[in-house]
Amino acid sequence: MGPLAGTTIVDMTSVLMGPYATQMLGDYGADVIKIESPDGDVTRQIGPARHPGMGPVFLNANRNKRSICLDLKHDAGRAAALRLIARADVLVYNVRPQAMARLRLGYDDVAPLNPRLIYAGLFGFGQDGPYAAKPAYDDLIQGATALPALNARVGDGTPRYVPNALVDRIVGLTAVGAICASLVHRDRTGNGQRLDIPMFETMASFVMGDHMGGLTYEPPLDRGGYARHLSPDRRPYQTADGYICAMVYNDKQWISFLTAVGRDDLLADDRYTSFARRAVNIDVVYAELARIFLTRTTDEWVALLDEADVPAMRMHDLESTLHDPHLVATDFFPVVEHPSEGPIRDMKVSATWSDTKVERQRFAPRLGEHGAEVLREAGYGDGEIAALAACGALKLPEAELRK
Repeated sequence: MGPLAGTTIVDMTSVLMGPYATQMLGDYGADVIKIESPDGDVTRQIGPARHPGMGPVFLNANRNKRSICLDLKHDAGRAAALRLIARADVLVYNVRPQAMARLRLGYDDVAPLNPRLIYAGLFGFGQDGPYAAKPAYDDLIQGATALPALNARVGDGTPRYVPNALVDRIVGLTAVGAICASLVHRDRTGNGQRLDIPMFETMASFVMGDHMGGLTYEPPLDRGGYARHLSPDRRPYQTADGYICAMVYNDKQWISFLTAVGRDDLLADDRYTSFARRAVNIDVVYAELARIFLTRTTDEWVALLDEADVPAMRMHDLESTLHDPHLVATDFFPVVEHPSEGPIRDMKVSATWSDTKVERQRFAPRLGEHGAEVLREAGYGDGEIAALAACGALKLPEAELRK
């Protein structure tokens, strides 16, 4: 099932950036074996939960995975991990490379065991610069790539982080593309390779791609920044009874919009007559739009804008998103029965393929749920598995220990 069926991923990631990437690979059909520490992925503890260790952040970033709980600081635990790595197509980790080296699981340690292995690291900084060994988190990288400073410019002057793990998600998405590209190269050449996906460089490109502006040129033409994105009035428009998100963007849309609202006077205003002129006067344009949108209700605007073929969406909050008519019609948030957590709201895989069906194969696992199963597939006998558990190298669920 899925375009990556038959691909084995050893997932040594935790928190969000790496697990988000490996969940996507699992969604696409790969067999993802998640190696967790004896304490488990810390996101197991985040948010309200029905049972300890099964919080919502974990549930929503770890479906389509099998969990094995190994103590990698224990020689027997490390040996078990190496046996899994020797059989894998991809290893993904998201600690600093220096930490992998201390565990004797660096690229030079594992590549001789499996020359076809894609060894993918998601971490803070490129390894050829002075920040190579620094720790990194989403908030730190947001700050280091100007996002809080940009929010300060369009807000009240206070720097603020984006209220979303934006960096973790974007770097995770970048990693999925890079890993898939590496698999194509490996299939063509037979050779695996080391793959580094640094957070700082990835986000520097992501943010500056919009905001480089005149800094693109040498010498600079201005101080950078995309004017439309930095307009204080670029925000959902308040209506007579709520808010709406609308994009009156190209010339055709402007003519259609101004005609529909009876503002033919603006069609002759030099500040509105072309895309280039509106871009130069974007603050004036957005401020005028804000005044216009106050004159009708949200329902009235939705009907008018749909008729005028001007892009618009109702503004949702977290709860109303679940009830959006389109997402309800496509069953994007199905309620499913998790074997230990009961009814939970899942999310569908957004991408679809014409020939390779993608669907959830596994729910997010309990800590160590598949440890014995995974080790048996790697050639361990039941006695060896019991010995690993007895010496503390392997942690099994209570139900498995009672067998």
